[in-house]
Amino acid sequence: MPSVSASPLRRSATASSRSASSASASPQGRTASGPSTPSSFTPTSRARSSQSDQTRAHSYADRGAARSTAGRTRIGAPVSSVASSRSSAPSMPLAHSGATARSVKPRRRHHRLLTAFIILAAALALALFGAWNWVDSNLNSSQWLPGTPNTPGTSWLILGSDERDGTTGQDGTTGARTDTILVLTKPNSGPSSLISIPRDSLVQVGQDYMKINAVYQISKTDLVKQVETVTGQHIDHVAEIQFGGLKSVVDALGGVKLCYDHTVDDVNSGMKWQAGCHVANGDQALAFSRMRYSDPNGDFGRAARQRQVIAAIMSTAASGSTLSNFGKTTATAEAGLRAIRVDEHTTPYTLATMAMAFRSATGGSGVTGSLYWKDAGYYVDGVGSCVLLDTAKNHELFAALGRGEHKAGTVGTLAEANQQQ
Repeated sequence: MPSVSASPLRRSATASSRSASSASASPQGRTASGPSTPSSFTPTSRARSSQSDQTRAHSYADRGAARSTAGRTRIGAPVSSVASSRSSAPSMPLAHSGATARSVKPRRRHHRLLTAFIILAAALALALFGAWNWVDSNLNSSQWLPGTPNTPGTSWLILGSDERDGTTGQDGTTGARTDTILVLTKPNSGPSSLISIPRDSLVQVGQDYMKINAVYQISKTDLVKQVETVTGQHIDHVAEIQFGGLKSVVDALGGVKLCYDHTVDDVNSGMKWQAGCHVANGDQALAFSRMRYSDPNGDFGRAARQRQVIAAIMSTAASGSTLSNFGKTTATAEAGLRAIRVDEHTTPYTLATMAMAFRSATGGSGVTGSLYWKDAGYYVDGVGSCVLLDTAKNHELFAALGRGEHKAGTVGTLAEANQQQ
């Protein structure tokens, strides 16, 4: 009867619906078994219905697993692996919230440090700019350079001038003269050098012969030309130090340490010295630089002591105790600028470069000494006893110094003579 055959169909449909609901609710994919299938509901159609239900169940499970594991579970994996991933997945919201809170603090500290660095850099730049302008406005510059062709490296002519301005050490000489003549050379690479030129070196200006320290009275440009002729090296800058100003610089520093192996009581220079090392004040350093009559090496020994005084001033001025003392630094700078005269192209930067090159040259890795000569007692009528230089050997020396190819150590005829003793 129709009523009998329709009832199993309705029960089968209801069972199929329950089976689908059971499959979708169960993570293990189990299917509920219903009553016997009537002849009008074939096994094939039931299998298709069951596969469709399971596919939907798997799809729903996979989507949930993908959301909870943030992409760590491969879509389409078996439901059992999805359930395992779902149960082992960490609780992300709380951890993520804590990480975010912690990551904000280092960023804030980083921004504070960056701001402090910018402020410090700006303050330093302003201080350097102010110091630069102050030094530049106080430079006493004049025409020195003859404009000769360049040679390798950078060279400074450093002069110790004695204008007999009432300081100390009067010996009957009148007018301006240069008791100290040094050539400081800084190559592009290699050791810096500081070489003394004997003040009694014989030179020729026009048709006249004279000692090189007397050329200063003719003109500054002529003196630079003679130094370039003697050395074969182009002079880039000139720094002239007044002996009277040297005393003020040493006193502003609180004294400098000097060493001399002989006990001296020299009337001409006023030097009184007990053999050994002592901290000298301005007057003592000035006498130390001028003394030559009581020195066994005469003018050559004095040149060596003058290099020592300038090196001691540079070293003390650049020391931490000086730079950390604002009052001492200011007093030294003011005294130094009053004591020095420079060429027309000198700037605060070239002065600083000169100071660093001087310190390097007088250190253990630098080259120091004096020129080579043929006769230290060469007599010329009307001039007196002079130093006859070895021009060819000196040109060879400065060519190597300018290229930075000379090894560190002491050079010159006097140094070679001392090595042979």
